[in-house]
Amino acid sequence: MGLRVLAVDDEAPALDDLVHLLRADPRIGEIHTARDGAAALRKLDRALADGRPIAAVFLDIRMPGLDGTVLGRVLAQFARAPQIVYVTAYEEHAVDAFEIKAADYILKPVRPERLAVAIRRVTEVVEESGDLAAEAPAPSEPEPMPVELGGVTRFVNPAEVLYVEAQGDYARLHTSGGSHLVRIPLAALGERWSGAGFVRVHRSHLVALSAIKELRLDSGRCTIVVGDTELPVARRHVRELRDLLVRRARRSP
Repeated sequence: MGLRVLAVDDEAPALDDLVHLLRADPRIGEIHTARDGAAALRKLDRALADGRPIAAVFLDIRMPGLDGTVLGRVLAQFARAPQIVYVTAYEEHAVDAFEIKAADYILKPVRPERLAVAIRRVTEVVEESGDLAAEAPAPSEPEPMPVELGGVTRFVNPAEVLYVEAQGDYARLHTSGGSHLVRIPLAALGERWSGAGFVRVHRSHLVALSAIKELRLDSGRCTIVVGDTELPVARRHVRELRDLLVRRARRSP
């Protein structure tokens, strides 16, 4: 199976050319596309929710809204960050690419042989990561999330959060005392808090495993009770969630 990749460029002709070149390489499998940074994050979010994460992002830099350098920094924070290959007409952002450890930096117009070098680098890193996955260190404790409340910034610890709800490019943190809207996609927050006991139960919900009171199965439909709220569980997540809850119950005294 080839690499699952995402190509991002706000200019349709450039995006079409890049996709054409990627399709010509036998190491490339599925190719997803986006015309801006926000759409790219939505594609990455959906891929993660479907259990089919993107291995590499071929990314333009100068785009309206969320540009490639900002998007690259967001992706670099993922626990299992996709490889980033910048594809741009501008040389001056190479330092930014170096700082986030991008796999490569290609100048337009893209030559097939130059793109092949970038794909080889991505493939090597992906294969190496797969080989070393069992030896990966345990994730560090995630940092608190800053939220704005009436002009005052406070920090919400993951331990305070019962569940998180996707709202477009934002996420709403639900705690026992209320809720807070933060500007981060659900997929990115799920990666950042992967070591804090949160599990994805639905495309729209990330839940603290310790906050689940009940698991309900009724006529093939699965829901969970978190605090006073009943949340749906996508069918593809039911078995994994049930296994996690059983293992947690066995560890409890």
